[in-house]
Amino acid sequence: MTEHSSIQEMWNAFTSQHPQFSQSTYIAWAFGDGTKEMADDLCKLVLEGKKQGTSSYYDAYEKENEPLPVKGQWNIILDGNGVAQAIMQTIKVDILPYNEMTEKHAYAEGEGDQTLAYWKEVHEPFFSQLAPTLGLTFQENDLVVYEWLKLVYKNEAKEVSV
Repeated sequence: MTEHSSIQEMWNAFTSQHPQFSQSTYIAWAFGDGTKEMADDLCKLVLEGKKQGTSSYYDAYEKENEPLPVKGQWNIILDGNGVAQAIMQTIKVDILPYNEMTEKHAYAEGEGDQTLAYWKEVHEPFFSQLAPTLGLTFQENDLVVYEWLKLVYKNEAKEVSV
């Protein structure tokens, strides 16, 4: 699939205001399970300033040969159509067992009522469905990668803060 032109356009607009990052690299991706609806819903939370974190299943990185997120990483957040809507920077990465996730993590994720109970309500089924596709069975002590994110640029207001 070809990247939407908005991705490079957004990065160019951002780096024209912050030339110190012009040689940095970025990755472009959408939140969620791959559906347009979820990507749009979660992108909206980013633009509203509610979504400041995301969690993923640790074993998926190894099985899919994907690098783990790292502090300082630039992320261009896409909506469900693959259009760039925001730039977020990874400010911290926690790797912890699912059963050690905290209210603080759940709140920063920005979804639902932002409680740990809600976080578990939506993530346990997601991880339970994902694990078998990787040849695994989800367990409560399986590792979760939690990425703390800072919104630094978005389509509407252009400048947020770096």
